[in-house]
Amino acid sequence: MTLPDYSTREPQNLYAPIAYALAAGGKRLRPQLAIIAAQVFGADEEAVLPAAQALEVFHNFTLLHDDVMDHASVRRGRPTVHVKWNENTAILSGDQMLIEAYSHLAQLPADKLPQALVLFNKMATGVCEGQQLDMDFETRNDVTLDDYMRMIEGKTAILLATALQLGAYLAGADDAQQQALFDYGIHLGLAFQIQDDLLDCFGDPETFGKAIGGDIAENKKTFLWLTARERKSNWNTIGRALEDVLADYEQLGVRAAAEQAIADHTQQALACLDALPHNEYTDQLRQLAQRLVGRKV
Repeated sequence: MTLPDYSTREPQNLYAPIAYALAAGGKRLRPQLAIIAAQVFGADEEAVLPAAQALEVFHNFTLLHDDVMDHASVRRGRPTVHVKWNENTAILSGDQMLIEAYSHLAQLPADKLPQALVLFNKMATGVCEGQQLDMDFETRNDVTLDDYMRMIEGKTAILLATALQLGAYLAGADDAQQQALFDYGIHLGLAFQIQDDLLDCFGDPETFGKAIGGDIAENKKTFLWLTARERKSNWNTIGRALEDVLADYEQLGVRAAAEQAIADHTQQALACLDALPHNEYTDQLRQLAQRLVGRKV
């Protein structure tokens, strides 16, 4: 899948940050899922390409704004856009990326576009609601693990799930098949985000692409933090050394709990595929789920 060359557009201070963000690579997971989902039902990449492009640009738009809100300095091993340029540039370039995402989506066939917009807009709203909950959690002391799972379903999982549903819809899949792929994506996304929480604490910064311990430094209510609080009264990480927090996570069985949750959601994701045609593309989805949750800790 290719994207436009934003590096040649003017004004450069608007488009160069977009080119920089998109050139950082990443897994291109969302477009990959949309394309594979379409192939499950016999369609080719061209049938879903505008939606795949829209999903990738939208995802990267959210990263630009997330990095500003989270004060993150590194993304995929490089300075974030707001660090390399400034916050105003990151916000405005992100806004333009959102416009570009809808411009890609608008290239779908006229008979497919209305429902594609319904799915895309539902996803976009879910992402924004999830991000707001994430910010709300910073000042709430009553957040539960169930609250957290609902938040990451919006912030992370719904984008993966919608990528799959869009691909299936554009390929002519029926409602039940679309739902099976959507559910696969939700469970995959939950497993992926819990794995991300785990990597933030126990990952290799060279392969993770971000500094280790960022969630702990910000006292963020992650799966690990909330599990620790359930198991130890008056749990807090403020002012504590990273190695002490990680030692507590090991002692309280928090790391093992996260690993079990990842395995459980992965198995539920794989079970959703049983409702789909068995072919090389559903096999790819099985392999993809196992590969994603096999990222090194």
